Amino acid sequence: MKTTFTILLSALTLGACSTIGSMSPRFSQDSLPDPVKVPAGHQVAWETVGSGEITYECRDKANAPGQTEWVFVGPRAVLKDRAGQVLGSYYGPPATWEAGDGSKLTGTQVAVAPSGAGNLPLQLVKANPASGNGALSGVSYIQRVALKGGVAPASECSAGSRGKRETVTYQADYIFWKPV
Repeated sequence: MKTTFTILLSALTLGACSTIGSMSPRFSQDSLPDPVKVPAGHQVAWETVGSGEITYECRDKANAPGQTEWVFVGPRAVLKDRAGQVLGSYYGPPATWEAGDGSKLTGTQVAVAPSGAGNLPLQLVKANPASGNGALSGVSYIQRVALKGGVAPASECSAGSRGKRETVTYQADYIFWKPV
C-alpha cells in the first residue's frame, strides 16, 4: 500500500512539474495584430502573468534643447502562473526573464502594437539563447499581452525635476514560445 501511494504521489508531482506555467486552454494569438504574432512553426511553452513596476527618470529630451521628458529606466516584476504561484522574475536593463529553476534569457524587440490608452504596447521579442537548463531553454519568442498600466508618469517632468525618478505599476502576460 505504501509503495503504491509513493508511486502515485511521485507521478502526480512529476505531472504537476511538467505543467508549471501552462494553463488550459493554451494561449491563442488570433486576436492580436499581425506585427506581434509569433511566426508559424512555434508553440506555447510557458505562460506567465507579470506584475510589478517600471521606473522612469525625468531627463533632457534628445535633440530638443531645453525640453525634458520621462525616459524608461527599467522594469521589475514577479512572474506567476494564473493560480498565483511564483515562477520567476523579469527585470532590466537589459530585459531579462528568469525562471525559478535558474534558466534565464534576454531578447530583442521585434515589433509593438497599441494595447489601449494608459497601457504599455503589445510586444513581440526575439529571444536570445537561454543560459542554464530549465523552463526557458529553447524559447525563441516572448509576447507581452493583456497589459494594464505601465506608461510614463502623468506628473510634471521639467528642467527643475531633471533626475527625478518615479515608478508606475503594471501587469502583463508574458507568453513564451518554442519551435515545434
